[in-house]
Amino acid sequence: MRTHKIAALPGDGIGPEVLDAGLTVLEALEKTEGFALNTIRFPWGSEFYLQHGRMMKEGGFETLRTFDAIYFGAVGSKAVPDHVTVWDFILPIRQKFDQYVNLRPMRLLPGLKSPLAGRGPADIDMVCVRENTEGEYSGVGGFVHRGREGELANEVATFTRAGIERVVRFAFELARARPRKLVASATKSNALKHSMVLWDEVVEDVAGRYPDITIRKYHVDALAARMVTQPDTIDVIVASNLFGDILTDLGAAISGSLGTAPSGNLDPTRKNPSMFEPIHGSAPDIAGKGIANPIGAVWAGAMMLEHLGEKQAAHRVIRAIERVTLEGRVRTPDLGGSATTAEMTRALVDAL
Repeated sequence: MRTHKIAALPGDGIGPEVLDAGLTVLEALEKTEGFALNTIRFPWGSEFYLQHGRMMKEGGFETLRTFDAIYFGAVGSKAVPDHVTVWDFILPIRQKFDQYVNLRPMRLLPGLKSPLAGRGPADIDMVCVRENTEGEYSGVGGFVHRGREGELANEVATFTRAGIERVVRFAFELARARPRKLVASATKSNALKHSMVLWDEVVEDVAGRYPDITIRKYHVDALAARMVTQPDTIDVIVASNLFGDILTDLGAAISGSLGTAPSGNLDPTRKNPSMFEPIHGSAPDIAGKGIANPIGAVWAGAMMLEHLGEKQAAHRVIRAIERVTLEGRVRTPDLGGSATTAEMTRALVDAL
């Protein structure tokens, strides 16, 4: 039997709830699909920080490096500043393991309603390839005259030709595998005369190697507007770290709910473990109430299975999600229903 070693990081808020749901669904496939998940949980996150002064144990990155994949819930707590939870946990994982692609499907599932009037599943089927290790989230910068009247904060967006090229190339390869073969590049080179000019130059260079792919350049604000007014004209988006972060939250919103959106933080070279997670946060307002939507986490789990080579199992999970949303009998509050996380999980397992 094929065995995959998985590091489970439940994290904070609703993270443990949706990750448990995801594992329940994935583990329901083990016997029939001929694989086993050897899952080890690590209690790292905000509570760990409050007890130990750090988000994970010393040597945690070396521990994670020994796994085939990382399955993550959510991070964030009112008791710990956001910049600590992000910069001491999530971003270091992405950077240390060179997970340079953040892959985020944005798709209206059958049976769900978009806030965009008259739009159905055929109109909203996009995927964003977000650069994930540099750009606006490079962490370069600092404070001067801290706490004084002349206090200054400087944040430097750092772009490299190699970093841009590899993520753009991934986007073009993905577009080549999709029917429409269409790439939208998010830029702002009219205002950002260094970083985004380099971005545009690299996109143009890479596009020359893919004559079968149609490339369209959009200023990021215009692209956001187009996602709302003409989502059917968008297929694969390639974007910088910040632009991709913003556009994919918009994409999740027009797809019906942030609770259904998955993501994969990928090292396409497979030298390091990749990490899979729903894009929603820890949602402390509903944590512990048992009403969080687990679909985003389950879908992220399907992406993890596909990455691990379990393509048939991944396909079955996606089909189960589609069946449950289409039937519409079980819906969590974010989808307009009253089902609990446990009820949605049971429905997904039954749909397998």
